[in-house]
Amino acid sequence: MAAAAALLTAAFVTPSGGASAPDDRSTVAGAGIRGSLVAGYDFEHPDPVDAGRERDVGPSGTSLSLVNGGAAMRVRDADPRRGHVLRTRQVSPDAAGNDDWKAGVYDSDGAASLHAFNGARQATVMGWFRTTGQNPSPNSGSADASDLYNAIGLAGVLTGDSNGHDVRALLELIDVDGELRLVALGRRLDGSASQTFAAYGDWRTHLPDGKWVHLAATFDFDTGEMALYRNGRALAGSYVRDDDPWALAGEPEPDFASPTDPRGIKIGGSFPQNTREANPCNCRMDDLLFLDRAATPGQVRAEYRRTGGQPAS
Repeated sequence: MAAAAALLTAAFVTPSGGASAPDDRSTVAGAGIRGSLVAGYDFEHPDPVDAGRERDVGPSGTSLSLVNGGAAMRVRDADPRRGHVLRTRQVSPDAAGNDDWKAGVYDSDGAASLHAFNGARQATVMGWFRTTGQNPSPNSGSADASDLYNAIGLAGVLTGDSNGHDVRALLELIDVDGELRLVALGRRLDGSASQTFAAYGDWRTHLPDGKWVHLAATFDFDTGEMALYRNGRALAGSYVRDDDPWALAGEPEPDFASPTDPRGIKIGGSFPQNTREANPCNCRMDDLLFLDRAATPGQVRAEYRRTGGQPAS
């Protein structure tokens, strides 16, 4: 049984430098951000050998594992999203287990294909998201049937020492002072504290159930600035901490993220190596991009429009 479990876990761990990226990347990102693109996923490029993996349409060649659902997680969606999108979901809310549908990459030695985030000065996570069921989900690890997870996982880049949960740059919905908020959460130094920028307002206003929304989170590890965008427009918000969790004060300057390769990417929940469940997202996702620069407001707006968003009326 132990050997079988080890093989199952290994099936969901993406080694550094997975399947090569598609040859034509001309449509994966707009001209303004193409040079900053590290990894991108449009869910139209299954691995030709294993349809339970999605090829990176960015330059890093970091293929995703479609955890637990495999090829069935790549589904067609109605307008305005055309073609295939990713479906993530909680499978067994009443039982502790490892069957949630999520996607990601995990390498305990660090994912060498994500080396662009090693010592990065900035980062961006962006994509299209649509909630499709109960969020947040019941905590499958709790005996209390009324206990819900305190977060809804969207997409993020792990730290260089992550157990599959801790992140360097994350777009998520998380509890802030007893209220679920849309946030950008960043950690400059491995094993150190994180900072959170939380958008004002009810998260369901920003991400109403059943409606596709383009979201972006940007991070500047030198200045400490983070930003959130919805449908191409910056969201007002505030930082959760007023101290210096990223240890930016003092020399040397400029400041960078830890000089370690991230252990991977998590999408639709935590622990992409499938050793534990946490913060599942009953969602659909599309056009996920991970950049090693903080996209400007104009670049975010252009990407929103390029991938199907409508100009503001």
